[in-house]
Amino acid sequence: MRHDHITSTKQLSRGDIEAILDRAGEIAADPLRFADRHEDALLGLLFFEPSTRTKMSFSAAIKRLGGDIVDMGPVDSSSVKKGESLADTVRVVEGYADALVMRHPSEGSAQMASEYVDVPLINAGDGAGQHPTQTLLDLYTIRESAGLDGLTVGIMGDLKYGRTVHSLAQALTNFEASQHFISPESLKLPRNVRYDLHEEGSSIKEHTDLQEILPSLDVLYVTRIQKERFPDESEYRAVAGEYQIDADLLSAAKDDLTVMHPLPRVDEIAYDVDETDHAQYFEQAHNGVPVRMALLDTLLEGQA
Repeated sequence: MRHDHITSTKQLSRGDIEAILDRAGEIAADPLRFADRHEDALLGLLFFEPSTRTKMSFSAAIKRLGGDIVDMGPVDSSSVKKGESLADTVRVVEGYADALVMRHPSEGSAQMASEYVDVPLINAGDGAGQHPTQTLLDLYTIRESAGLDGLTVGIMGDLKYGRTVHSLAQALTNFEASQHFISPESLKLPRNVRYDLHEEGSSIKEHTDLQEILPSLDVLYVTRIQKERFPDESEYRAVAGEYQIDADLLSAAKDDLTVMHPLPRVDEIAYDVDETDHAQYFEQAHNGVPVRMALLDTLLEGQA
């Protein structure tokens, strides 16, 4: 893989993806083999939005590789509060780290920030835009559960604002996957995302009812309705809680259906699903460490 920055899944070919997933598999099988490969490497964390899984798994990943973190910390205790621009912030933190991981509420912010730095910058989510490392761990989870070709994949929930959805749908165009999108009319895929998928020759279909497509799915990727992305709270209230699954509903699914969720969940997956063989979302979250170790290992290896 020859990329200085990872800001979008559009950058990643099938070969790029498979190389990262293969390395992640090697790490998961023998993590000690990769310990101290990047001793003294520092990873700069710039999180302008809250994060649990992404931030902690990146921290764990660099530490398991022998490195450490430098963390900007909460926005309210940083110079951003004083009015410092994003360009200035990343240029400053670049001087303290060998690679940067950034989450920001503005779509396109990661691409813009990457133009100001020479160390690798990884997009950890830019508003309703992209979340490429989440997609890599999603693909790893799917590959471990069901393979990556010949699949029928359902993606349900907030398709308008869901950056994990946009990234995953784009990445799946590299594989032989039929994609079905299930959402309220008001939260359908944005037109530009649909256009990109069609341009890539992807087979996609849109639905408002999960039950009509559920029996044919190999993977069901569920997302929460993201209250924080809605410009109007009344628009959120109109769709909140509309798309939910429970163990009873999944009785109509294939026995080997894989149910995934980028987390956090609110009420879109009932807790009784956790006890079924379908549930893979906690394993999915745990896969963030070997996958992000693999990506950091690759990027830092290229800087050596």
